[in-house]
Amino acid sequence: MQHRSDVEAADALKNAFQQIRTEIGKVIIGQDDVVKSVLISIFSNGHCLLVGVPGLAKTLLVQTISQVLDLDFNRIQFTPDLMPSDIIGSEILGEDRNFKFIRGPIFSNIILADEINRTPPKTQAALLEAMQEKAVTAAGVTHKLAQPFFVLATQNPIEQEGTYPLPEAQLDRFMFNVSLDYPTFAEELQVVKNTTSTLKQEVNKILNAEQIIYFQQLVRNIPVADNVLEYAVKLVAKTRPQGDMATAQVKKMLNWGAGPRASQFLVLGAKCHAVISGKYSPDIEDVKAVAKPILRHRIVRSYHAEAEGLTADAIIEGLF
Repeated sequence: MQHRSDVEAADALKNAFQQIRTEIGKVIIGQDDVVKSVLISIFSNGHCLLVGVPGLAKTLLVQTISQVLDLDFNRIQFTPDLMPSDIIGSEILGEDRNFKFIRGPIFSNIILADEINRTPPKTQAALLEAMQEKAVTAAGVTHKLAQPFFVLATQNPIEQEGTYPLPEAQLDRFMFNVSLDYPTFAEELQVVKNTTSTLKQEVNKILNAEQIIYFQQLVRNIPVADNVLEYAVKLVAKTRPQGDMATAQVKKMLNWGAGPRASQFLVLGAKCHAVISGKYSPDIEDVKAVAKPILRHRIVRSYHAEAEGLTADAIIEGLF
């Protein structure tokens, strides 16, 4: 059994999570699963990729989250002419004839990387290195980034002209790949009502940077039963068509499966999902709850799957 303090801390995270959702709900109508996934990835110290058509309030969502969590926020609009130095910063010659480093917009707690597939691979790589190392290197000097550090990248699934799709190895850096859908009729009605009047919703701050780092540590400390760990690792192993655990269906429908990072994220995501659901240790249902957004960008469908119109989600569903 965990210490009393661990149980209290887990309850505190659950309560904070509910308060955060309530505050975000004042501004963002619907999108419950999206908000939940973004918050789970923040508390699991991961990054998130949002895929959705323009106009679904992706920027507003991230801005609102940064306000509720009392964190610094920067939005970087990715364009074909964006250079790595536009993100990480550059060295300039000061008045005293010495070089000094001018920090780029990456030096913030929450980064919204808007339309990350609009920028060339060299610039994408600069952002992804910062995500991985939580530091940037300029002129041979390493500069640490502020903690907590969270990247929420958006990708537009429709216009693929003039885009540079993220390679699989770089997609793997994102804990979650969350797809945004159009709002329901009732939700859209509410959105239009709220955004076409002078009414301005104020949100309250619920947590600060220090508390978020504390909760990120707490999530890592949550114990996991062996059978749940094995289930998560087995689920990932089943996606690998070359492996022993792959079914005939997987061998036919997938060209490539998920790597070990998927197993790590499944366990971390399940821990966080358990705590916010009021449990002190994850079970198999928690692994299943986070499996689709964690696996969907890590598996590569075969020609057969595409010809049959089989989505990544349907293939993952089949693995359960």
